[in-house]
Amino acid sequence: MHKLSAVPEPHIQYQPKHYVCKRAEGQSDWSGKLDQPFWEQTSWTDSFVDIEGDLKPLPSKQTRVKMLWDDDYFYIGAELEDNEIWATQTERDSVIFYDNDFEVFIDPDGDTHQYYEFEINTLNTVWDLLLVKPYRDEGPAINGWDMSGLRTAVYIDGELNNPLATNRKWSVEIAMPWSILKECSLHKRAPLAGEHWRVNFSRVQWQVDIIDDQYVKRIDPATGRSFPEDNWVWSPMGIVNMHYPELWGYVIFTDEQNINHTEHQLHLTTVEQYKWLLRQLYYRQRQYASEHQQYCDQLATIYHTLPEDIQNIADIEQLQLETTSSMFQISIKIPDEQTRLCIRQDGWVWQEACLVLGMNIAN
Repeated sequence: MHKLSAVPEPHIQYQPKHYVCKRAEGQSDWSGKLDQPFWEQTSWTDSFVDIEGDLKPLPSKQTRVKMLWDDDYFYIGAELEDNEIWATQTERDSVIFYDNDFEVFIDPDGDTHQYYEFEINTLNTVWDLLLVKPYRDEGPAINGWDMSGLRTAVYIDGELNNPLATNRKWSVEIAMPWSILKECSLHKRAPLAGEHWRVNFSRVQWQVDIIDDQYVKRIDPATGRSFPEDNWVWSPMGIVNMHYPELWGYVIFTDEQNINHTEHQLHLTTVEQYKWLLRQLYYRQRQYASEHQQYCDQLATIYHTLPEDIQNIADIEQLQLETTSSMFQISIKIPDEQTRLCIRQDGWVWQEACLVLGMNIAN
């Protein structure tokens, strides 16, 4: 019998970052520089924080991002302050995070399955892959998947692999085609104005020493191995793991050109709040299963372990639980709609039509 396992629960209040993504005007010169008219038409994200959020100090080097979109591409520009600019990975789809890197994660439909990961270093070497589902849910990564039509550029304010140079920062331009990204979207299309996708960004930063005029990863005397890398992110995760798509930020696509971001604060809809409630119950079910080697069949047992603010999202009477020893499904009806939101043991979240009098009610 397959052993049922727990999922580490992130230690964070549910407050994902959000960014209002404007339509692009004009074209980039693809120099990798972000001080050009194409990028000056939009604003920066908040500066990155540690992946664990307030549990750790703020990063020692600033990282920030801009985003734009048009009919063909999702554009991402990143600026990474750094006085240590180096890279070694030169082959596409190599493990880029062995170097300092910049990473993008995109879950178009917010169901935590079928999402994209992208990494790039200062050599403009990229790694793009498709995740069928998160590693915690035994999901494979499809390394052979390629983002056809991808365009990237890197600019270095300093010199690559030269510790004696005056190094200040490096920046990245990325254009991801909707023709590829739409594969994992709900309606198999690019987003429409007013819709949002779940997105996050990460920066991997290694500690290095300078030996014989070269950057060398710093060794921990206690282990004989390099010190763990720092992970700095846009929207904090509360856990050292980027593969919790439910915690990524919200990118809201708009046609508006003059945006007051304070007027576009994302209001978490009932559906998004319900997703977080179901996710909390998923964490509890996985923990229960690891201890008892079967899923709990009494909803009250796990529901009443939730924090009060989570319980306030919905009453237990609104929830429905179905289980076998090795599977579960928890669902909740969405008010004023003939649909319900569901989650199952592998973390997949989806909406389906409610059943009334044995007949399927269409949306």
